[in-house]
Order: sequence, then structure tokens, then C-alpha cells
Amino acid sequence: MYQTIVFLPLLGFLLAGLFPRTLGVKGCEYVTTGFLMISAVLSWIAFTVGIGGGETQIVEVLRWVNTGSFSANWTLRIDTLTVVMLVVVNTVSALVHMYSIGYMHHDPHRPRFFAYLSLFTFAMLMLVTSDNLLQMFFGWEGVVLPPTC
Repeated sequence: MYQTIVFLPLLGFLLAGLFPRTLGVKGCEYVTTGFLMISAVLSWIAFTVGIGGGETQIVEVLRWVNTGSFSANWTLRIDTLTVVMLVVVNTVSALVHMYSIGYMHHDPHRPRFFAYLSLFTFAMLMLVTSDNLLQMFFGWEGVVLPPTC
């Protein structure tokens, strides 16, 4: 479930960023917003299920950097603080996506805007769920990336 929460915004970014003509303007808006709403609902479910557990879960996504004795895998560290931050980031981002559908209605580049907004959310989730400093740096730099594109 945690991988779904984290990677749905990335999937929305990829769909809206790579296939804007196929999806259309409204399709890009609804796909990215729908994925964020699903991610927010799953975050709330994880919050209600996991808030009292107190156990830290490590969800390995893939082996990332292995050099000599140094190993930095791409993992999601899920504890109580992380679950709270997943709720905050996904709920606020879903609300921003919903508001932006009407607010950005006049802009001709809405698919790009919604793709970058989903990329920003994914980077925030990487920052929140990071298990090592390299992954935290990746998330931190990703938060800065969309406004500069």
C-alpha cells in the first residue's frame, strides 16, 4: 500500500507529461487529480491503521547504490511521523490539484502544469519517506526541480 501511495503521483506525472495530446487537457487534469485523491485516501487509511502500531517498517523498492562497503538502497521508511506527513502532503496536494482545475482554466499549458505539480508531490513524498541521506537529497532536489523546468 505504501508503494502505491508514493508512486501514484509519479505515474500521474508520467502519463500527463508523456501523453498530453492523447489524454487531452481535461484528461491530464483528471488523471493527475484522481491519482492524488486516491493517494490521499490511502494515506488516511494508513494513518488510521498504523498510527497506534509504533513499529517502523522498511519497504525496499530496489537496490540503488552498492559500492564496496557502501550500500544505499531505495527504501521507504514508514513510521508514525512518516504516516502523518503522508496524510499532510497528499491531502494538501490533492486539494491544490482540485483547486487548480478551475484556477488554471485559462492557461493553455495545463497538462505541463499538472504534470509538474504531480512531480513536485512525488518529490515531497520521496523526501518524507527517505531512509538514507542519498534518497533524502534526491527528494530535496526534486522539490526544487519543477519550478525551474
